[in-house]
Amino acid sequence: MMTGLQTAKKDLRRKMRDVLQKIPADSIINQSRIATSKLFSLTEYQNAKRIGVYLSMPSGELSTTAIVQDALIDGKEVFIPYIHNVELPSTQQKTSIMDMLALNSMEEFNSLAPDKWGIPSLTKTQVDTRKNCLGGIGVSPSGADKTTDGDWGLDLIVMPGMAFDREFRRLGHGKGYYDHFLTRYSKEVESKTTTPKMPLLVALSLKEQTLPSTEHIPVANHDWPVDVLIVGDNRCFVRHH
Repeated sequence: MMTGLQTAKKDLRRKMRDVLQKIPADSIINQSRIATSKLFSLTEYQNAKRIGVYLSMPSGELSTTAIVQDALIDGKEVFIPYIHNVELPSTQQKTSIMDMLALNSMEEFNSLAPDKWGIPSLTKTQVDTRKNCLGGIGVSPSGADKTTDGDWGLDLIVMPGMAFDREFRRLGHGKGYYDHFLTRYSKEVESKTTTPKMPLLVALSLKEQTLPSTEHIPVANHDWPVDVLIVGDNRCFVRHH
């Protein structure tokens, strides 16, 4: 049974899909360039040592290729999403979750194979030797347990979404990957002996994806708001905590 909230989200996703399909490729290239330079001007980005970055789909969202390149040249550690299936101990059901794993170089980035959405992705065989941003190597729970407080976490995450509003709410693609990841991350933060904090969440939005101030994205309690919203028309909104 779908709740009113889920229905509202589904309707908005459908509407956004139509909008995104109509945006000319050169507009996306141009907006990507503007949003990217806006991100580069943020002190938090400049100071970040470890960042998580979504890798962009071929169309319908801002490109992050220049961000990956800049971060690697600047000597930052770059972590990218890896989607995989895990069995939930509580229910024995398989569910698909996201981890953020290290990307080693631009050469490696250029050799990534596209997944079913056309997003460049790591393959299963590449995963076992990767640093996981939550500590450890790879995605096995045992690997993620060998975390040292020093080599852990992210300073900033560049997040995708289908739509954003002025209240820093984001509408994802409906799989909940980022929300679940951030909830896991926050639990890890609570269990640490030193005082790591949550990463700065920066959303990149095409101007067509930012709702007018009169409209709001329907959200639930587990939906994480972002801290900074950078729009492809050079606008930048910062949430004051």
